[in-house]
Amino acid sequence: MHGYTDNKDAHLRRLKRIEGQVRGLQRMIENDDYCIDVLTQISAATRALQAVSLGLLDEHLKHCVSEAITEGGTKADEKIAEASNAIARLV
Repeated sequence: MHGYTDNKDAHLRRLKRIEGQVRGLQRMIENDDYCIDVLTQISAATRALQAVSLGLLDEHLKHCVSEAITEGGTKADEKIAEASNAIARLV
């Protein structure tokens, strides 16, 4: 079981909303909407994806990483490194 499993439905709802935002962006480009309006919507979609990412990261730390730390050994070191790499990719 993954750390996000308990919130899977909420994550999927958010991602479907983001998918709708991206489709809206495609329509805006097709319709030659004003560039600042398009950029504003891109910013909103980006923030929404970041929010999903941070939620997943939080759940990963609380579940997977804390479980590995409890077990100790190389698995703990691997999970901490994995989380650090994920954080580096997000920032």
